[in-house]
Amino acid sequence: MDRVELNGPLEKQNSSFRDAEDNDDHIESQLMPDESCNTAPTENDDNEIGMFLQPNAVEGGSGGEKCTDNDEIIETTRLIDVGNDAGSLQNGVEFISSGKTSPGLNGKNIALVQPNNHRRSDEPTELSFEKFPENHEEKLKRIKIENALDDPKTLLEDWQEFAKSEYGLINDDLRRKIWPLLVGVDPQQVDPAPSLEELNNHPEYNQVVLDVNRSLKRFPPGIPYEQRVALQDQLTVLILRVIIKHPHLKYYQGYHDVAITFLLVVGEEVAFHVMEILSTNHLVECMQETMEPTQRRLMFIYPLVRRENAALCSYLERSTVGTLFALPWYLTWFGHSLNSYRSVVRLYDYFLASDFLLPIYVTSAIVIYRQNEIFQEDCDMASLHCLLSQLPEDLPFEYLLRSAENLYHKHPPKVIEKDVESMIAKEKQQRLNEEREREYRKLYGKKPPPVSNSIISRFLPHLQLSRRSVFVTTAFSILVGFCAYYYRAHYIPLEAIR
Repeated sequence: MDRVELNGPLEKQNSSFRDAEDNDDHIESQLMPDESCNTAPTENDDNEIGMFLQPNAVEGGSGGEKCTDNDEIIETTRLIDVGNDAGSLQNGVEFISSGKTSPGLNGKNIALVQPNNHRRSDEPTELSFEKFPENHEEKLKRIKIENALDDPKTLLEDWQEFAKSEYGLINDDLRRKIWPLLVGVDPQQVDPAPSLEELNNHPEYNQVVLDVNRSLKRFPPGIPYEQRVALQDQLTVLILRVIIKHPHLKYYQGYHDVAITFLLVVGEEVAFHVMEILSTNHLVECMQETMEPTQRRLMFIYPLVRRENAALCSYLERSTVGTLFALPWYLTWFGHSLNSYRSVVRLYDYFLASDFLLPIYVTSAIVIYRQNEIFQEDCDMASLHCLLSQLPEDLPFEYLLRSAENLYHKHPPKVIEKDVESMIAKEKQQRLNEEREREYRKLYGKKPPPVSNSIISRFLPHLQLSRRSVFVTTAFSILVGFCAYYYRAHYIPLEAIR
């Protein structure tokens, strides 16, 4: 497939989209290359975090299974609620721009058939249309939320409780009204969006367009082609507006996965203000010059797992699987890694109403929940990375959200931060020891003697001590100390008398 000419005019980009539309199978075969899990990322690699930012960078596992954890492979279609339950996308851009729902396709949802975990990475995801009727509890909650919307006395804490409690905000009609309230955005006071032509000179323009063009499957299936192209342009403008207004924030690959979710639910203008607030709060660590703050935050996973299941944590540490498997989860609030739109927006309900670290706690809850699968895998990096990087379709997110909430209260961030500092200090000392050992081997051609923490080793660092020499020197030190004490107790007073 010919790549879009990123520096060309908008008409030329749209033409490239039309050419690509003529052959969906060819698009998918090009966007989803066949890659096996023969290698896995190295935890100590300086480019560990950056691997997620490059296509075709993440591999792991063994045998014939396919790890599909890269941006071109995982850009699968999300579930989009259609009709009264979620707001219709039948009208495409009209729905996104105006926030109005269409009367068509009432009660129907677009759903994913659970994929075969062993499918080839270049096979398209099978889709089916399936109804998701409200159960009794969802109906009762929806009525409560609608009544709260009619009550001007409803507080932010009430919206947060609705968003965090079971079933979340129920449907996208309600999310379109409540998501802005959760982050303090007034939908009636929003800035109009500029045109794409006004922003195409920004230095990040090419990268943003490239990522948006690769996200074909994030858009609802079945919408007219022209509307999808318009949505892609809206997404590009949305992202560029944020990073132009806040030049200290750096765009990262995966940011578009977050932005597109808000674009589909609340529309272009409101989505900009929501993304602006999230980018300066929840996602600010991910938008720094380097990924070091993000890497440090991912280290929270191990202390949380260790405090709940020490054996599981030890198993993961022995495998050296690291934390790269969870990077796209944290950067995109799971929007990059889940095939279910319904699950994605449920998680967004929860994250918008919670502390910015809750995605890390949800990640830890998932790892703990999957402990049986983990213990059944070989204790090596490739196997465990391939397992963990693939999120099962049947994860019980309501249970996992409650578990994450319990973890947050049981092990608050201040406590885990101290554990992380200890981990960093330990790893630093280990690297120093390894460096000293390498230098010693270069000089003497053999492994250095074990490091002792005794007083003697501090004053005589080059003295090679055996058990016998340690015993003798310790006894000698005691004898000298005893003599000094005896001399001070008996002879110094006599000198004073004389």
